[in-house]
Amino acid sequence: MGAPSALPLLLLFACCWAPGGANLSQDDSQPWTSDETVVAGGTVVLKCQVKDHEDSSLQWSNPAQQTLYFGEKRALRDNRIQLVKSTPHELSISISNVALADEGEYTCSIFTMPVRTAKSLVTVLGIPQKPIISGYKSSLREKDKTTLSCQSSGSKPAAQLTWRKGDQELHGESTRIQEDPNGKTFTVSSSVTFQVTREDDGADIVCSVNHESLKGADRSTAQRIEVLYTPTAKIRPDPPHPREGQKLLLHCEGRGNPVPQQYVWEKEGSVPPLKMAQESALIFPFLNKSDSGTYGCTATSNMGSYKAYYTLNVNDPSPVPSSSSTYHAIIGGIVAFIVFLLLILLIFLGHYLIRHKGTYLTHEAKGSDDAPDADTAIINAEGGQSGGDDKKEYFI
Repeated sequence: MGAPSALPLLLLFACCWAPGGANLSQDDSQPWTSDETVVAGGTVVLKCQVKDHEDSSLQWSNPAQQTLYFGEKRALRDNRIQLVKSTPHELSISISNVALADEGEYTCSIFTMPVRTAKSLVTVLGIPQKPIISGYKSSLREKDKTTLSCQSSGSKPAAQLTWRKGDQELHGESTRIQEDPNGKTFTVSSSVTFQVTREDDGADIVCSVNHESLKGADRSTAQRIEVLYTPTAKIRPDPPHPREGQKLLLHCEGRGNPVPQQYVWEKEGSVPPLKMAQESALIFPFLNKSDSGTYGCTATSNMGSYKAYYTLNVNDPSPVPSSSSTYHAIIGGIVAFIVFLLLILLIFLGHYLIRHKGTYLTHEAKGSDDAPDADTAIINAEGGQSGGDDKKEYFI
């Protein structure tokens, strides 16, 4: 008999509750809310709704169980808390300039029989401070190893730190987490060790803090480093193709940190240096064939020296085709073509005139042969006057 008597209770339990806490009893007087996450300093809106209010008002209270609003009536004098909407079916309030102390469970109540409540968990995110880089003191030498440290406080939950050099990611140690004295936020730190090269001179080592409160915004600090390295040099001739009789400048272009302070010019086969000065150019006012040879330039700084070489071959003084001569050649070709066309036109015009002039003379000659002689015409006229029977023609 015990088992059948327990069956109605089991059926009632199955009808009223389902896995996951879903209320299937369709209690229209049960209010509902939602959890909220807000960044410290921001504004959060708490909304409580009910389907059947049973002629009762909704109420919001804070984690300390202090009433904030009962219906549209303010209960706690805190200007940060404002009424957003108050109806028999909804009570919404806003809290501005949210602080970490505002975090906790807020309760929405409706005073029916029995009293029904709903909870809203407000999570406040602590914004991490701008990271601080330490460990860099002075210039580094090429191939030195250096260690930099980065720290950021005030994050909640704990933030993550990353390193990069320019656009290149640096693999630092894992982020260390330490709780702040307030017991709510955290201080995070990380270090990175790397070897510097001459390409790192002037590079920015960047420490970035990643946290959900930043919403994708960049919060980072950069440390620019200086790397000292030995100089390099190369020789550049001006003009590029020197010829006998021209003026030539050989530029010794030195690069380094610090930049070279002294340049020494030498020619192979010549014992004394040609020039020793701070200026980097070697000048030939008037080139001769005897200036041909191999020249060396030694660039020196307090980090070391570097010697560059250049072989000078003095060419004949014949002009080298230039862009201006090419331009003149093009213009000359165009003029010659135009003259050629004019000659062709004159030849055709002359031929046309000669041909038409010959035709005119031929017609003139034919006209003179067909016309009667003047004397013959006179005699014919006289013969006609003497009579029709004795017509005679006389030709003189």
